[in-house]
Amino acid sequence: MTGDLDTMRLVHMLLAGTIVAAAPASFAGAQPAVRATAPTAVAPGPQDAALAAFFAAVDAAQLARSPQAKAYRGIRDGDYGKLDDGSEAARLRDYTADQAALADMKRRFDPAKLSPDSQLSYELFVQQADRRRAAWAYRANDYMFDQMNGVQSRLPAFLINIHRITNRADADAYVSRLRAIGPVMDTAIATAARRAKLGVQPPKWVYPYVISDARNVITGAPFGPGPDAPLYADLKSKVAALAIPAADKARILQSGADAMVRIVKPAYDRLIVAMTAQEKTAGTDDGIWRFRDGAAYYAERLKNYTTTAMTPDQIHQVGLDNVARIHREIQAIMTQVGFKGSLQDFFEFMRTDKRFYAPNTPDGRALYLAETEKARAAVTAKLPMWFGVLPKAPLVVKAVEPFREKSAGKAFYQSPAPDGSRPGTYYANLYDMADMPLFEVEALFYHEGIPGHHLQRAIQTELTELPPFRRYGGFTAYTEGWGLYSEKLAKDMGLYTDPYRDFGRLQLELHRAIRLVVDSGLHHKRWTRERAIQYVRDNSADAPGGIVKAIERYIVYPGQATAYLVGRLKISELRDRAQAQLGQAYDVRAFHDVVLKSGPLPLDILERRVDAWIAATKAS
Repeated sequence: MTGDLDTMRLVHMLLAGTIVAAAPASFAGAQPAVRATAPTAVAPGPQDAALAAFFAAVDAAQLARSPQAKAYRGIRDGDYGKLDDGSEAARLRDYTADQAALADMKRRFDPAKLSPDSQLSYELFVQQADRRRAAWAYRANDYMFDQMNGVQSRLPAFLINIHRITNRADADAYVSRLRAIGPVMDTAIATAARRAKLGVQPPKWVYPYVISDARNVITGAPFGPGPDAPLYADLKSKVAALAIPAADKARILQSGADAMVRIVKPAYDRLIVAMTAQEKTAGTDDGIWRFRDGAAYYAERLKNYTTTAMTPDQIHQVGLDNVARIHREIQAIMTQVGFKGSLQDFFEFMRTDKRFYAPNTPDGRALYLAETEKARAAVTAKLPMWFGVLPKAPLVVKAVEPFREKSAGKAFYQSPAPDGSRPGTYYANLYDMADMPLFEVEALFYHEGIPGHHLQRAIQTELTELPPFRRYGGFTAYTEGWGLYSEKLAKDMGLYTDPYRDFGRLQLELHRAIRLVVDSGLHHKRWTRERAIQYVRDNSADAPGGIVKAIERYIVYPGQATAYLVGRLKISELRDRAQAQLGQAYDVRAFHDVVLKSGPLPLDILERRVDAWIAATKAS
């Protein structure tokens, strides 16, 4: 997520060894298998081993400061019952340690004495630290609580989805983490209050979402009458599966219920009081242009997320240009299905015709998940023809949990644990089926699941030869660009046989192009929330509820949404370049391996890597 980088020789971007793959017969222009031999890499030496040890030590130090990061990795040790310290002092400690590690690396290692793979890791570590330094100046501009972020939903989601219980100690650690929610919540509330005094508050409309999320967590047993509250239901189901005496199970559940009633509920009550009070002082302007350093902050966010030096005006124009392009492609679909009327008429037809929507019932939600599984089966059968390397980690499909479904996005992915203890998970938000049209079911799965995020991020996690910061870190333009690229790749693979499902693909790409327009409109051109909503209504078939939720996401998450299309356009550009320059020697499986087998990269480094592969293939 950085801008321009110092140039390294292209050969240093090559994967060591040989690349062997056969092009799929179903791909236009496919050719017989070829062998592309890379130039012999410099053999790893003592400096490379020392650098690997340095990266491992930095990672261990970072994990030691973050019990929750350990849990995401599947590590269960003496910190398993703790939560992260979210105080300003802890953040300063982490930042100082990261910058000290950068200085230490520069002092100890000479890039010229490293192998190509180590040089790439060195460069990426520098860029990662530079990104953190650029963001550090604007850290007080982040919202502590909004409908996308905040401990009110993040901690319950962490306990439910990440904290595994396989024995009595794990269960006791769960209860310990429940007790830790109180101090963590109070720290976040205090930070939010300090930032509010500096004028950093989300818009007024955000607060009801946060308050609703908080109330959902503490509604039901053991807090009061009704069905079990989300955390209590989770603890009960996990403890029930343990092979321990019934008396121990009862003790754990009693301890958990006690922690929820005595600590969790009062903490959430304090949050509700604080957010209710802050709501009264919140303004109605939406963009971060209103902050004292808003323009510089937005420029930093765009550079961070897109890994380019594009200005807000350039981002806006790329969005407008691609909205126009995708409109033309949708008009071709209209002709294909024989639709008579304008583009806006077609959008309204796709928004309102009941054939495209499952009912908002348990059966309707089951239908949506069944259609998702059909998409999974269809694409999985084709993967070996398009990829040389495939992930080992399994993928599960789940509906978003009820406690956070009202405010959560429409679909998202969670990476697998590196030790295999947790699969990759694709979450579909089935709160309101009117926001989840069936014509999008395939493209959403191809983006979030296979060949999108699950394939890319599981492969990344399984690249055990990479240093930890590359196995577990990322660049939004690369990761989300790959997800959006995967939606179009599925069409190249012969999927979307229904033209309305192909429209769903174009509609989701249009959704991402519109993001560039409205994100820069909100945060740079001073658009209102209502103007941004109207732009989406006029230019897409997005469901009304989905439009509002999307615009509200961009408001509290400035710049992030622009990375998707920027990354997708670059990956597609590189694939087209490779095919044009290599001709008979082009192999789509080898291209995908080059993109995937180094983990996420800034877009300019990815481009240099692909250009080096093209040059090596030509030379062979």
